[in-house]
Amino acid sequence: MLKKAAALLLVCASAGICLSCGVTEGRLLFAAIPTANELVVYREDPNSGALTQLVASPVAAGPGVRALALHPNQKFLYAANSGENDVSVFNVAISGGLIEQTPRVQVGTAPTLIAMDPAGNYLYVGNTGQQPSISIFSIDPSTGKLSPVAQPPGTGNTAYIGLTPINMAVLNDVLYVNGQGLQGYVLAFPLTNGVLGTPPAGSPYLAGNNPYGLATFTTSGSSAAASYLYTGNKLDNSISEFSAASNGALTALPGNPISISFTGPTALLVDPSDKYLFVADQGSGNLEGFSIGNPGGALNLLASAPFVTKTAPTALTCDSAGRYVFVAGQASPGSIQSFFLDSGSGTLTLIASYSVAPGAATSMVMTK
Repeated sequence: MLKKAAALLLVCASAGICLSCGVTEGRLLFAAIPTANELVVYREDPNSGALTQLVASPVAAGPGVRALALHPNQKFLYAANSGENDVSVFNVAISGGLIEQTPRVQVGTAPTLIAMDPAGNYLYVGNTGQQPSISIFSIDPSTGKLSPVAQPPGTGNTAYIGLTPINMAVLNDVLYVNGQGLQGYVLAFPLTNGVLGTPPAGSPYLAGNNPYGLATFTTSGSSAAASYLYTGNKLDNSISEFSAASNGALTALPGNPISISFTGPTALLVDPSDKYLFVADQGSGNLEGFSIGNPGGALNLLASAPFVTKTAPTALTCDSAGRYVFVAGQASPGSIQSFFLDSGSGTLTLIASYSVAPGAATSMVMTK
């Protein structure tokens, strides 16, 4: 039975591990199941990567819940409801319990994307209806409440972008939006207090067809930090590679784009160490893995790749320690798989697979 407001308790024993009731260690994983209008909640065993579904999970969500974002303070979960043209805000308890705030927040038509700046100050919602747009809100860090941020020229808090958005990310105070018309592009919008500014020269930037996948990162541990952006182009079976300037301008890397050996790249993930890029190939039912050149950002296929999933993978996430990768599959019945990530080689080893029937997950986020 679905419970919208519940203190989610751990299942005492599942997936071959023994846990005592009331244990709260381990990260939480939240997954959106749009066909069932619900969220599934798991707790990760930090020692094995196994997932245990919480007793009161699944939790009722909005119609067609499609995309999720978790606030950096771990207290608030945001969910875009594509069937109701609004966003839900959930309070997150340490136990994993979710309590939805009311009322839901209205956005544009058919919201299917959410992005948040790393500080958790602003939320960007991608609307994919007849008038493609981005709705922008400021976030109250103490309550999680969303407040509209006015966008010029007099369109309220909604900015119309002219291309259907299919993925979004914030990097270096720039909102990047993968868009698709007859051709795939990456649009760049510099951000000032949540307001979308004038795109840099060259925007939109040419990507492959249907750039569903998007991953960004900035190198760390170096006095000469650099930023990179990658798109996974579903129809071209390719990956576009760019370096990103501080003003948002993108420059294609040498050899861009690179062709891949499998079909339907729909999701990209850079691991927390910034050493590896993983690609979910929906058409081929596997994951590809690449090492990331530092410096330079060039991608090189791992000798141990690909990693078989057989689940039509379309969404990826990773725990903050970089030990485990989680893969949402669309093949019936829907599933979430956990993989161990060898930090030295980038090799992924399957740990377990979990059914999320009666639907399939389209978005996943994890606590730290």
